[in-house]
Parts: sequence; C-alpha cells; structure tokens
Amino acid sequence: MKIEHLAIWVEDVELLRQFYIKYFSVSCGEKYVNTKRNFTSYFLSFGDDKTRLELMHIPDMENPVSRGNLKGLAHFAISVGGKDVVNVLTERLREDGYMIASEPRTSGDGYYESAVLDPEGNYVEIVE
Repeated sequence: MKIEHLAIWVEDVELLRQFYIKYFSVSCGEKYVNTKRNFTSYFLSFGDDKTRLELMHIPDMENPVSRGNLKGLAHFAISVGGKDVVNVLTERLREDGYMIASEPRTSGDGYYESAVLDPEGNYVEIVE
C-alpha cells in the first residue's frame, strides 16, 4: 500500500500550482473543471513514485487564516534528495520572499529538514 494522493483546498489554484512546479519540479496534469459544482483542481505528481498532491478550489470558500492549530493535516514533507539540496532550496525560497518556518536542522526523529510556508500558508517540510 501507499498514499496515492493528498488534497488541499486553496484560494488561488494557479498560484499554488506554479509554486510547486517552480520549487519542487512536479509534473502537473490537466486542469479539471466541474462547472456544475464550480470546482477546479490540478493533480501534481512528485518523482518516480508519482505520489500526488491535489490542489482544489471552489470560489468564495471560507478558509481559516491559520490552519496550524486546527485538527487535520498539519504538514506534508517533500524529499528532495540530500542535505545540500535542503539547504540550497531553503535559501532560494527565503531569497524569493517565502516564510521559512523552520531552519535546516536534524530533527529529534533523525530527519534533516527545513520548512517553508507555501503562498497560502501550508506548512511544507523539505527533507533530505
């Protein structure tokens, strides 16, 4: 078994799609549009496993300002292939104006990681 995909609601599906394409080299499927529900989504695929992240949008949906203290998905982690890549990508994101939520470090459970908030505040861990 494996996790096939995770899904997150987003305000700006195009902004988030571009963020993950630019910084995490994902491939992106065709935009799905359901006019009956006024729903759009994209599936983003990570690496050879093709684990996917679905970005979903419905206009005028109420989103909490901060999701950090809500029950549910707290974060997801993207493996980038090494400590050096974690460091370089973290600095690139910082230079491009993104909030680094956790500096590169070895966590208590042994991961070398940092964390960034994506353009809508989702907590994304960057792991080796």
